[in-house]
Amino acid sequence: MNTSQFYDKAVTWAISAGPKILVAVIIFFAGQWFIRLLRKLMHRSLEQKQFAPSLRPFLVNLLFTSLQVLLVIAIMQILGIQMTVFAAVLASFGVAIGLALSGTLQNFASGILILMLKPFQVGDNIAAQGETGTVSSIQLFYTVVTSFDNKALIIPNSKLSNELIVNLSRAGTRRLDTVLEMPFSVPYDRLKPAIEATIQNNKAILKDPASRIGISEMRGDGYSVMINLWLPAHGFEDEKMFFNEALLVSLLGLGIKLPEP
Repeated sequence: MNTSQFYDKAVTWAISAGPKILVAVIIFFAGQWFIRLLRKLMHRSLEQKQFAPSLRPFLVNLLFTSLQVLLVIAIMQILGIQMTVFAAVLASFGVAIGLALSGTLQNFASGILILMLKPFQVGDNIAAQGETGTVSSIQLFYTVVTSFDNKALIIPNSKLSNELIVNLSRAGTRRLDTVLEMPFSVPYDRLKPAIEATIQNNKAILKDPASRIGISEMRGDGYSVMINLWLPAHGFEDEKMFFNEALLVSLLGLGIKLPEP
């Protein structure tokens, strides 16, 4: 092939492919500008709606990546590049990745469900997987729970979305049930006022719902007194100990002897 023939073929190719390349370049830069604009608008919208902070970057990046892939596919179509082989390789790669990361993807999907459905939030006290503590952080793959003895529990999200979770603080209040086993030698009409005075002197105990005191069981050697009172969910364990201590001091101060085991 001489120079003249090469030149003729180059000119012919430029005339036939040039408009496609020009359109592809214009669409590429216009698409990049539009995608970045959408990314900023979505990020601002999620912030204004106070969307879950852990989920915001994922959704923004998912939109950005998806639009970038669609833009590349559109440019390839404009240039006349065949997508058959590319699609087959991409599908095979996706299947292999899915099989290798099945457990991780399950945690990932569970994390999105937790962040969107909000069965619990950061700061809630929960009981799950035989552990109890305060939710410190909700990530896409795992949740960090700080136990009451200050252990960091890293729990996979699939365990929290598919199994029982007890949210101890969602309602805002919790009921404390205390049972006193008393002999018949301790008159109930003397015991009840002491319990009522202890409740009245504890400012943490809620007035609504009202506290209850009553005899829950009669036995051959004595009777059982049930005390139901309501406390704020946060700080429940501390207030429980304060109440038990105050009740014990009150009863002993009145000379009421508690039964020996």
